[in-house]
Amino acid sequence: MEINENKDRKERVLLAGVHTGCRDALTDTTDESIAELSELAKTAEAEVIAVVVQNKADIESATYMGEGKLEEIKNAVSELEIDTVIFDDDLSPVQLRNIADMLEVKVIDRTMLILDIFAMHAKSGEGKLQVELAQLKYRLPRLSGMGAAMSRTGGGIGTRGPGETKLESDRRHINRRITALESEIKELKKHRDLLRARRKKDGVVTACLVGYTNAGKSSLLNALADADVLAENKLFATLDTTSRGITLDDNRKILLIDTVGFIRKLPHHLVEAFKSTLEETVEADLLLHVIDVSNPQFLSHITVVESVLSELGAAGKPTIGVYNKADIAEDITAVYDSFDANVLISAKTRENVGRLLELIAEYAPGRKSRITVLIPYEKGALVSELHQNQKVISEQYAPEGTKITLLVDERAYAELKDYETED
Repeated sequence: MEINENKDRKERVLLAGVHTGCRDALTDTTDESIAELSELAKTAEAEVIAVVVQNKADIESATYMGEGKLEEIKNAVSELEIDTVIFDDDLSPVQLRNIADMLEVKVIDRTMLILDIFAMHAKSGEGKLQVELAQLKYRLPRLSGMGAAMSRTGGGIGTRGPGETKLESDRRHINRRITALESEIKELKKHRDLLRARRKKDGVVTACLVGYTNAGKSSLLNALADADVLAENKLFATLDTTSRGITLDDNRKILLIDTVGFIRKLPHHLVEAFKSTLEETVEADLLLHVIDVSNPQFLSHITVVESVLSELGAAGKPTIGVYNKADIAEDITAVYDSFDANVLISAKTRENVGRLLELIAEYAPGRKSRITVLIPYEKGALVSELHQNQKVISEQYAPEGTKITLLVDERAYAELKDYETED
């Protein structure tokens, strides 16, 4: 009985960080970043038992925190039966080794936690390759420190993904694995590039959903496309890119692409590893920036996403600000004024989703114009073609031919201009 209870027991974790007051609010340890770290730990199926934050102007190069504060954490580890201490910043190899030696417990940092969650949620072959690449690149320079930091665990947070056997291998073996992974991902990127080129050739318009993690992108994709993509109230609930097609009222076909969510202190190796997937944002015709307006920190979340988009080279694209979760939001007075358009919606209740579709139709390329044409009866094949390829609004039979009112793009408008008549 006792063995089963131990097996089912959640990993007990203590969160730790240093608030310097000197860094910006998105890189410093704050109440918001600790709350987010707590959610990340819960997503990794751990139980947060305690939080320790030190107010200190400078980060200690050797121990991250002051030794007195680490001694306090060590006592808490013993008294509260803590399994793992998670730090809110990246730890250098030296810091990782010294802290693990002092605390005598498993030690991981924010990046290791995020990578662990990604390893949990990667489902596609490409997603798993990208996560493993990011993990190995991150862990390679930290091998000496991780030996001590991870030696006291047989599983749990930080052990998912490539596994301990790879980490214990020599650096040459890991470097060979990294090279192999990069080669595989490069081949997958070529295939993805071919698909993008084919879409462009076929005139497919793409709208990419971007946003902070847990903003509701997957829920919005479900609402817009009547899809059944996994949507959970968790950070990084979905990781792999998902696409669904929708048809606008003017008969335009739009491909909606859902991408991985962003987060503050997003690991650089993760951005690099997922670049081939995130390039969907670079190639998209329109961005739908989904924002959880119920979160008091949503304006800072916007800043994080805009920063990553800029890093990827996707800044400056036509963008609609989609303020989601209006059904549970309390204060929605603040609006980011740099988007081309804004709309307040609830993907859950589908409030204002129709208005969002109108904005997509307005800002997506290939917007169609209304035209009324009179097609002679001897051109019956053209009438059939118009019904097949265009959005027909009305049709009447006149002595001279078939009178049709329809929505057409610029190319079709030019081809039909000779047949235009009064509405």
